[in-house]
Amino acid sequence: MRKTEKETMFETKRLLSLTPLLAALVLAACASVPVSEPLTPPATPALFKHSALAASAAPQAQADWWKAFADPQLDVLTERALARNTSLQQAAARLAQARALLRGSDANRALQLGGSAGAGRQGGDAAQSRGTLYSAGLNASYEIDLMGRLSKASQAAALDAKAAESLLQNARLLVQAEVAQSYFALRALDAERALMRDTVSAYQDTLRLTERRHAGGDVAELDVVRVRTEVAATQSQALALDRRRAELEHALALLAGELPGSLSVAEGNWAETLPKVPAGLPSAMLERRPDVAAAQSTMRAAQARLGVAQTAWFPSLALTASAGGASPELSDLFKSSAGLWGLNALLNLPLLDGGRREAGVQGAAAQLDLAAAGYREQVLQAFRDVEDQLSALTLLQAQAEVQAQAVASATRALQLSDTRYRNGLVSQLELLDARRSELANRRQALQLRAAQYQSTVALIKALGGGWV
Repeated sequence: MRKTEKETMFETKRLLSLTPLLAALVLAACASVPVSEPLTPPATPALFKHSALAASAAPQAQADWWKAFADPQLDVLTERALARNTSLQQAAARLAQARALLRGSDANRALQLGGSAGAGRQGGDAAQSRGTLYSAGLNASYEIDLMGRLSKASQAAALDAKAAESLLQNARLLVQAEVAQSYFALRALDAERALMRDTVSAYQDTLRLTERRHAGGDVAELDVVRVRTEVAATQSQALALDRRRAELEHALALLAGELPGSLSVAEGNWAETLPKVPAGLPSAMLERRPDVAAAQSTMRAAQARLGVAQTAWFPSLALTASAGGASPELSDLFKSSAGLWGLNALLNLPLLDGGRREAGVQGAAAQLDLAAAGYREQVLQAFRDVEDQLSALTLLQAQAEVQAQAVASATRALQLSDTRYRNGLVSQLELLDARRSELANRRQALQLRAAQYQSTVALIKALGGGWV
């Protein structure tokens, strides 16, 4: 017993003698840890350039912004897409995966408890050294988060989950916008197809008149052939519109997670008026854009992981405990005489690692720089998206007003040419030119209206889902 006490005192003195060395190593490690600089987003103006008046506060995003168009068919298509779109299902799976990783990271901060049991056969020269040894026990371990390594890892995982949630919201917004844009493109084709049918009917009426005049000897066969050419060419253009409409139906079916060809949208008209964009949209609205929020969370997660890499320079402390028993007889395994227990504390401080810790910190810092640049780029792209659509809507409105004047003039010119042709005052070429001009201007007006719908939806998407 006396010898054991001496040995114990010796071990204690030896540990105490190493304390200054351990403290020096820890301080040296602390001195070599790089410190990350605070990250700042790009400076942004209070208002968008093409938004003239000031607004008091950033409006809230609308969960069902597409209902502002007051189109029941669009409502149905959007709900079908939100329920079965495959891109949304993938984004939801990525969110579930990120949340599972977060739970796994949080589990590292909790007490770890496990059980063990075993049986082993041993042999030797002595009789008492031969036989079977049974064992059973419980093992517990807990790592003390001295320098915040585990908490920073959990923080990074939580930010990853937040980014995945924002990406899911962004996927929903993209699907909603794509459904709306495809639907309005289809409605624009319906209006253009109706115009082409009316034009074909007018050409056919002119053809019948020309054929009667040719039969009476008033006009040459060349006039009949010219009108027939216009009828066939216009019918060809109408068939091209039919083909494009079928492609848009297939696109809507894919967005709804259905087989192309299984979805059919009845021909109809689009809304008479577009939702009005309010004046004075504040730039703070971009904070609700899910892709910007995702980029910001990714940047913060990279910053937390840099902190995790920096803690590799510090020591780690783990506590372990075990309790159980071992006996050559299975029936004696749980008796008090077979009991074993132990408590341990392990302090780990890497000394030489060939530069692994420094490389880890440098890699994490580079990842942070990459995420910060990506966040800045996302913010700048968001501003560009909004400014593009605000300027586009302003210019499209002015262009549509001028185009309306061109349509009115072309329609009046066609009426005058038709009357003069029927009275034999002008040639057929003048009538055909007037009809072609009227058709071209009407199609241009429809395309401008379609562009207004597309830009309105794009603006809503750029603002993160509405402006009210």
